[in-house]
Order: sequence, then structure tokens, then C-alpha cells
Amino acid sequence: MQWMILFRKEILESWRNFKWIWVPLVFILLSIIDPLSTYYLPQILKATGGLPEGATINIPTPPSGEIFMMSISQLNTIGLLVIALISMGTIAGERKSGVAELILVKPVSYFSYVTAKWAAHVFLVLVALLLGLLSSWYYVNLLFGEVSFASFGSTFCFYGLWIALVLAISLFMNTLSKSPGLVLFFTMGSLITLSTVSRIFSHLIERSPSLMTGYLREMVNTGNIGHDLWGAAGITAGSIILLLFFATFTLKRKEIA
Repeated sequence: MQWMILFRKEILESWRNFKWIWVPLVFILLSIIDPLSTYYLPQILKATGGLPEGATINIPTPPSGEIFMMSISQLNTIGLLVIALISMGTIAGERKSGVAELILVKPVSYFSYVTAKWAAHVFLVLVALLLGLLSSWYYVNLLFGEVSFASFGSTFCFYGLWIALVLAISLFMNTLSKSPGLVLFFTMGSLITLSTVSRIFSHLIERSPSLMTGYLREMVNTGNIGHDLWGAAGITAGSIILLLFFATFTLKRKEIA
């Protein structure tokens, strides 16, 4: 009951801040921009001019699976920045304003406080992700060729797990600093570091969570879920649990101090 009250509070606050409107719209825009621009690129080049008279535009069309994964690439760059922005003041802002003290001085569990905030943001972003990927999947099937619904569903589930990890990282950073700006910096720095290290040592860290998008591309193109993707998903889930535990421990220690 306590957890649900905190969860509903976060959902209501997101609604009052119009996050339930603009976050899905941003995800939809990011998801459809590549399929539409790729399909209409010859017309765009012809309309803008600058080509010699009589020149023909012959651009090979990528496979439908590759077009669908372009949407994931957009979400994995600008989308992650949006996620970090909407979550950077989740706990840090309340700690800075003193709201967190008013809540936690009551018989409220630190674990419930942290996990309710994490779950509310995961719910918001997963709804936005679902709408965005549905829009991309629709246009890819309409303009380029079929991407199976099974591939769409698997992509949503596995990539949604990666997004849940990103939010867990952001929540943990919220417990380290009261400055939302520093939380944003630490979150993006952690994601960039994780991605860079995973790519450099990909032969050693084959199941790093940040490599999941590469395994998703292979899954969409082949239709098979590889062992590396399952392994990366398992490590991602375990990392989420650990981060939420450490976030709770860190927040409790700082507030008691």
C-alpha cells in the first residue's frame, strides 16, 4: 500500500509536468525520422537541387530490418539523453528542496521510496518506447518490407530492459548528489564510459548491457535470439537489482548522516 501511494504520486507528478505528453511525442519523432527520411531521400535531394541536369539518383534501399534498427540507434543516443534529463532531479531535486526529508521522516521505507520512483519512470519511458517502436514498425512495414511482429516484440522487451538499467543508473546517481546537473553529468558519463569500454574490450566483455543493441540487430536480421543477447539481458537485470540496492543504501546513509 505504501509503495503504491508513492508510485501513484510519481505518476501524477509526471502528468502535471506534461511528461506523459512530450516524452512519448519525442520518442515517436525519434523513431520515425530515419524510416521516413530514408524512403523520401531521393525526393528530398531532387527538391533541394544542386545536382547536375540529367543526373539520376540511385541509392540502394537497406533491408527492412536495418531500417527498423535505425530507430533504435536514434533512441540509443538522443533518447538516452532525454531519459537522463527527465530523471536527473527525481531524488536529487527533492533532497535539495527538503521534500525528501519530509517524506522519509515518516514511516516510509527507503527501498519503497527509491523503487517507486524508478518504477514510475520505467513505466513512463516504456509506454513512450512502445509508441515509438510501434510507429517505426508501422512505417517500415508500409514503406520497405515486413519486419515480423515477433521481432518487434522481442526488440521492445530487450531494449526496454536496457532502458530500465539506464534509469537505475540515474536513480543511483541521484543518491550521490543533490545537484540535478551533476546527476545528469554522472549518468551520461557512466553510459559513455560503459559503452566505450564494452566496445574496446568486446572480445572480453561479450555480454555487456551496452552491447545489447548490436545483438538486437542480429536478432532482427536473423529472427533468432542468440545466447549473447540472453546473457546480456541477464547481466542487465542483475545490474538493475544491485543498483537499486546500492541506491537505497546510499540514500539511507546520507539522510541519516
